[in-house]
Amino acid sequence: MNRHHLLSQWLDQVSTAFPHLRSSQLNGLVLWSVGMTLLGACGWSQISALLACVLGQSEDAVAQRLREWYLDAHDKCGDKRREIEVSTCFASLLRWVVRCCGPHTRRMALALDATTLGERWTVLSICVVLRSCSIPVAWKVLGAHEKGSWRPHWEGLLAHLHGCVPGEWFVIVMADRGLYAQWLYEGIRTCGWHPFLRINGNCKARRVGSDDFEMIAQWVPTPGLSWKGRVECFASKQARVNATVLVHWEEGYEGPWVVLTDLLPQEAEVCWYRMRTWVETGYKDFKRGLWGWHHSKMTQAGRVERLWLAMAVAQLMSVSMGCVAEEQQRAANSEQELPASHIARKKRCRPNHQPRVRRLSCVVRGRLQVLATVLNDEPLLQGQMLDEPWPQDMQPPRKLPSASERHKREKKQERKRRARARERASA
Repeated sequence: MNRHHLLSQWLDQVSTAFPHLRSSQLNGLVLWSVGMTLLGACGWSQISALLACVLGQSEDAVAQRLREWYLDAHDKCGDKRREIEVSTCFASLLRWVVRCCGPHTRRMALALDATTLGERWTVLSICVVLRSCSIPVAWKVLGAHEKGSWRPHWEGLLAHLHGCVPGEWFVIVMADRGLYAQWLYEGIRTCGWHPFLRINGNCKARRVGSDDFEMIAQWVPTPGLSWKGRVECFASKQARVNATVLVHWEEGYEGPWVVLTDLLPQEAEVCWYRMRTWVETGYKDFKRGLWGWHHSKMTQAGRVERLWLAMAVAQLMSVSMGCVAEEQQRAANSEQELPASHIARKKRCRPNHQPRVRRLSCVVRGRLQVLATVLNDEPLLQGQMLDEPWPQDMQPPRKLPSASERHKREKKQERKRRARARERASA
C-alpha cells in the first residue's frame, strides 16, 4: 500500500457521505480528518507538518491548503472561492451513521447538550451515543457570553436532522434538566422520535385518576425506590403535557432521577438515561482526551464550526472502526471454551448481560487501528456502528457518601418533610 492509499480510501468514504461538497472541499476535509486521526490532535501546524512528510510536498503549501479550507469566503483570494456551509453536512453525517449501523440495528440514542471552551465558545450539539462514545451530527457555535435564547438554534438543528433516520427505527432523544422545555419536547416528537428528558424532582404532576398535583420527588421518598406511570405533568396549564414519568432514586445519589417521555411505561426504562452521560465522554475526546480542541486559537465561530466538522468525521471513522476492532478483540478472548466453574468466567460475568468494562474506548481503539493499518501496509478496515444492549440497571456513584454525609442528608430530608406537613396543615 503506497503512502497515499489511506487518503484515497478515506476520500472514497467521505465523498460518498457528502456528495454535495466540491472536490476541493472534500480534499480539505480528508486532509484535516486524516491528519487528526494519525496525529491525535487538531493543531494546524502539526497536521500540516505531518501531511507534508506524507505527501512529499512543502509544509507551507499544505498549511495553506488546510487554512483555506476553514476560512470564510471573504477571507480567501480569488472570485470563485466558496466556503463550506457546515449546516448542509448535518443530515449527511447522520445518514452516514445510519448506513454504518449493523443490518439488525433498528434503534438509536441521541443526546442534546452544550459544552464550553473557557470564556470563548459555547457549542450546542446533538450527538449519537453508543458504546460509551458520542459522535456529533449537528452543532451550533456561539460566543460564550452571547445573549439571546437558544431555542431557535435547537429547533434549527433538529430541523436539519428531520427525516434522516428511517421511520421504522426506535429513536430516543435525551437531554439534562437545564434544557427541558415544552417546545423541545414537542419538537422531538415532530421528528418522529421519543423525548427522554430529565426534569427536576420538585416539578408537580397529577397521576391518572387524581385531582391533586404533587411533587414528583415525593413518590420515591427514599433511595432504592422506583415509580413510573402516565401523568399530567406540570401544574401550569401552559406547560402541561400528558406523558410518562420515570422516577428512580439510586443509593448514593442526593435525589431521584425523573425522566419525562412519550413512551408508555412498559416501553421505557429510566436506566436508559445513563447513556446521556456518554456525550460528556465525546466532549472529553474533542478536548483534552484526544483531539485537543482546547488548544485552538480560532476567533471566528464559522471557522470553529468547520473544525468541528473535521473532528466529527475523525470521531465517526474512529468509533466505527473501533466497534469492529472491539468485537474482534472480544471474539479472540472469548471464554466460551472454559468450564462454567472457571475463575475467569466468574470474574468476567456481568449482571443482566451487561458488556464487560472496556480497557480502551472505541474511539481510541479505532484510531489505533488506523495507525496499525498504516504500519502494516494493509487496507483500511471497513467500520460499522455495532450496537450493544442498552443499560438495564442503575449504577451507584463511584464514591458513595460517608455515614456522616448520609446522616446529614437524612436530617435535611426530614426537615423538608416536616415543613411540607406544616404547609399542608396550615392550608
